[in-house]
Amino acid sequence: MSGAAPQSRVWVKFVKHKPALIALVIIGIYVLIGVGVLLGLVTIEDTANEYGAPSKPGFGVVSSPEKRVDNAEWFLNKLRIPLSSSDPQESLKEFPIADLQAADASTDELRAALAKGDALLAELKEVPDLDAEVNSSSTVGVAAAQKIEELEETVDSMTHLTVGPVRRWLHLSLGTDRLGRSNFLRAIYSVRVAILVGLVTGFVSVLIGAIMGLLAGYFGGWVDVVITWLYSTFASIPNIVLLILLVYVFREGTIDQMINDNTGNLLEKLLGGSRLDATLIPVYVAFCATFWIGPCRIIRGETLKLREQEYVQAAQVLGYSRTRILFRHLLPNVTHLMLINFSLLFIGAIKSEVILSFLGLGVQEGTSWGLMISAAKDEVVNGNFWQIGVATAFMFVLVLAFNILSDAMQDILDPKHV
Repeated sequence: MSGAAPQSRVWVKFVKHKPALIALVIIGIYVLIGVGVLLGLVTIEDTANEYGAPSKPGFGVVSSPEKRVDNAEWFLNKLRIPLSSSDPQESLKEFPIADLQAADASTDELRAALAKGDALLAELKEVPDLDAEVNSSSTVGVAAAQKIEELEETVDSMTHLTVGPVRRWLHLSLGTDRLGRSNFLRAIYSVRVAILVGLVTGFVSVLIGAIMGLLAGYFGGWVDVVITWLYSTFASIPNIVLLILLVYVFREGTIDQMINDNTGNLLEKLLGGSRLDATLIPVYVAFCATFWIGPCRIIRGETLKLREQEYVQAAQVLGYSRTRILFRHLLPNVTHLMLINFSLLFIGAIKSEVILSFLGLGVQEGTSWGLMISAAKDEVVNGNFWQIGVATAFMFVLVLAFNILSDAMQDILDPKHV
């Protein structure tokens, strides 16, 4: 039988598993987005820019009449500041709203439009219950609806797009947060954080767990006792408490100071003057310090069984070194467990990052799904669910895809099923 036959059978089973294929495609899309962000498709500055009025709904959902008036007033105030400066033309060049620029008109024309907008705004604010009047289609409501449209047209006439309409639509497609930032761009940028945290944590944790598990299971004796005691001790500490403790240690700056003092400020040079807590390194360390326990336990148990197999006994009789036996005979037979554990830890890392960031102990600069959910607390109270909904939806799809892939890998790669 050909040596490639087992791999071929695995691939055939995987191709026949339609949910796993769909999950793999979804994960591939997320990875491509993450790579695009790393290459500058979306920058950290893009996530901080104002793209529209605060708490604007997405998917083209029309806001309530009162909200539309508030949005128009927000735009007028943004234009009022440069038009009131000593050098309006120069101030208008640095327009504060991303994707937009002041219209190609004279200062007097822009001021006239501003005055017209203010007048319409004053009239609309005199309507006692604007939402109720507009929705009732009364005479006052019809007149108010017309004035709202005229107000919005006036605001639109004072600006023009600096990007294409499709790109502008994408930026506002999922609404804005309470600071007017694009939920779409913040969610896309957060994919980078999720992929990096999942990949690094999953890979390093599985690598450490596999090595420790192989050593404990194969050598036994005092090696097994020490490693078992080590993971039992770590496992006895509540996971979230240990994560918070480790992240908090990095935030104090003690680690940075100690490394820089002993290496001639090497760490400061490598990080470009930044501190460790401004990077994802504390998150990696915190997760890897606890996530290796699961793979270690599983691979240790599997190694205890494998070392009694005839092919391992034969290798020992033939005088093969322990290193050769570990990496040529035992490691290939636990690879499927490593892959399954990697996918599970990838999921765990993403969810744990969200929890830490929600508590203010995870990502400190830029944005992540956890930070978006944390920032949405005040918005939810006011009935705006767009930011928390977007972050949750992005996370849900990726985690679900990995869950489906993990189950499929277990069915396909587990020797009991292959």
